[in-house]
Amino acid sequence: MDIRVLTLGDSAFTIEFPKLKGAIGARSVRALRSCIEQEIDEGRLSGVFDIISASRSLTVCLNPDVANYSDVVESISVLAKKPLNNEGGHKSLWVLPACYEGDLAPDLSDVARRSGLSVEDVVSIHSSAIYDIFLIGFLPGFAFMGEIDPRLQFPRRTSPRIRVPAGSVGIANEQTAVYPWESPGGWHLIARCPVPFFDSAWAQPSLLSPGGSVKFRPISAEEYDDVTADLSAGRISPQSFLTNGEES
Repeated sequence: MDIRVLTLGDSAFTIEFPKLKGAIGARSVRALRSCIEQEIDEGRLSGVFDIISASRSLTVCLNPDVANYSDVVESISVLAKKPLNNEGGHKSLWVLPACYEGDLAPDLSDVARRSGLSVEDVVSIHSSAIYDIFLIGFLPGFAFMGEIDPRLQFPRRTSPRIRVPAGSVGIANEQTAVYPWESPGGWHLIARCPVPFFDSAWAQPSLLSPGGSVKFRPISAEEYDDVTADLSAGRISPQSFLTNGEES
């Protein structure tokens, strides 16, 4: 396995898989992280206090007063160069409701036109896949996921929107995501999800995390309103959409 080690001062470094991308890169990062955590749990690696995962790289933070920097780099580099189990095996599966109708899907018709597909086909293709969660970035709770079907892969919009509503489901290039907050954005918006994705009061503030996976379940505009009301009233929780790997 080809890797690149990037030094970040005397207390952190990044292991990068430069030739991997997309789902394979993310799964390799997940597998390496699992190996590192096992080494820590079994007492063979000390001084590491944080591991930060990205789409094809992993940053290790360590206490140089506890561990020798060069030794930790060498130990983790050896792990990274070994064949890693990157064939999948999701720790969690979130089945998230998404409405692909009307004003909640402002770019859906354009995506269908550009892809040469019907609107129904675009919805079916996007909602039938299970997406790896690559990383959280851009905004708190914003999960980059993929890879989407090649038929739906388009560059970002040439003119980004100033305001993208929270919950908007977007696609761009090989990835899909849900905007957890209202913000500017340049992705193609094809649906809306009523589930909140970030709350600082939660034990884990971001609903989604790398290593999990997401599948979208199409719902009607009426059901979208019902789910929104149930979430607001506390009759259901955002965490209830976690299926622990079993699709419902």
